[in-house]
Amino acid sequence: MGIEVGGILGLLVLIADIYAIIKTIGSSASTAKKVIWILLILILPVIGFLLWLLFGPSDKRVSV
Repeated sequence: MGIEVGGILGLLVLIADIYAIIKTIGSSASTAKKVIWILLILILPVIGFLLWLLFGPSDKRVSV
């Protein structure tokens, strides 16, 4: 009758992946890089998200 832990973790992974995909689409990376990142996130949801966090396109702008 309780909520399963797998269901909650799956939902969290889904939310994290959607966030990563939205941020990737909005990034200034080339279209090819965006497609590769999105495919990686969709094919390997957990590992793809972690790789995106570490190496994905970022919009860290340095103002001079």
